[in-house]
Amino acid sequence: MIVMKFGGSSVANAEKIRQVYEIVKGRLPRKPLVIASAFRGVTDELFKLGEEAVKGVAPSIEPIRKRHQDALKEMGLDVDLLKNELGELEVLLKGISLVKELSPRSLDYVVSFGERLSTRIIAAYFTKLGVASQQHDAFDLGLVTTDDFGGAQPLPEADAVIKANVLKLTKLPIVTGYIGKTKSGSITTLGRNGSDYSATIFGAAVDADEIEIWSDVDGIMTADPRLAPSAKPLEALTFDEASELAYYGGKVLHPATIGPAIRKGITVRCLNTFKPDHPGTVIVAKTKPGGPAIKSIAHNLKNLILTISSPRMLQGHGFLARIFEVFGRHKISIDMVATSEVSVSVTLDSNRNLDAAVEDLRKFAEVNAEKDKCIICVVGDGIRVTPGIAGDVFQALKEAQVNVLMISQGASKINVAFVVEDADCGKAVQALHRKFFGV
Repeated sequence: MIVMKFGGSSVANAEKIRQVYEIVKGRLPRKPLVIASAFRGVTDELFKLGEEAVKGVAPSIEPIRKRHQDALKEMGLDVDLLKNELGELEVLLKGISLVKELSPRSLDYVVSFGERLSTRIIAAYFTKLGVASQQHDAFDLGLVTTDDFGGAQPLPEADAVIKANVLKLTKLPIVTGYIGKTKSGSITTLGRNGSDYSATIFGAAVDADEIEIWSDVDGIMTADPRLAPSAKPLEALTFDEASELAYYGGKVLHPATIGPAIRKGITVRCLNTFKPDHPGTVIVAKTKPGGPAIKSIAHNLKNLILTISSPRMLQGHGFLARIFEVFGRHKISIDMVATSEVSVSVTLDSNRNLDAAVEDLRKFAEVNAEKDKCIICVVGDGIRVTPGIAGDVFQALKEAQVNVLMISQGASKINVAFVVEDADCGKAVQALHRKFFGV
């Protein structure tokens, strides 16, 4: 069995879903399980609808209804196929508007409709085209999660339940990405762009031979081509390299994606829906020796630097523990850490729960926040054995007149990460790409 995940750009409309059908049809002998995202842009629209509803007036879902019904018409399918789901969404938004409250739980419920709508269309269309298919919400196949709404994690017992349920299926399964359910029955999401995480969760659960992540790019690139137009796709990455790139903002993979694949040693392949013959990028435990020291440059905009200072920190004990206890209690993830004699600086990529955390930190320290910072990370297994990589990085930045605000080298010794102003991100990535890839 293989697991095939198709992102929002791959299922944006009827024409593209037909392309997906042809790709899946060609892999039927390998017994595929298909994970699909919402139609491109729909998740963003659902977030906006939730935000509008909390103001006290139920927003119209007509644009979402029309987009999906237009797709159904183009495919020659029943336009009432999604009547129940669209009605459920309308009732939910009306309820939010009445109570004027949008909890993380309610928001996850709202945004779950993107995948729940798209997969029903895909399954019906595949069946019409000749491959008997069945839609499944991931939670109906056993994807039970924690109650961390907006960033839920699968529970350990999910593996066995998913495997048992999938083995019973007789038709091609078309499964929702991005969503799960708590034990108590509340719908959760795995974090933005979480459908690829769904793919590796299912892949690990069923002991898949391979997991394929299909998007609109030729695999994982040497840098974001929007910043470095000469960026090229990579043939291969190790699990560790791919994990670092995803964590620091590589666009192809959700940060948690690689974990389940590592656990089961399953190859992950990143492919282009619109160039199905392109080999893409393969992610494996080990790559061939002798490759370049640097494989790729990742970046992540709109971060926050939080500096926590206290004269009492000097030669004090337990200061760091108190800081991290606050972040842990408020479920705030930290990307980078730098310390000095009297301060600790951390980077965060979300303002979620931040105000409450800052209030607690100010009980024992001064806190200063700086917005609009970019984390850039150069990644490569060769960093650990190649002298002078860090020097090359900062020389390139110096020549580009980019000021570095924070520096970190990961414990894995396969990355060098640093922070610059968002405004300097483009020229920094371009300078590094020229330095390490010659273009």
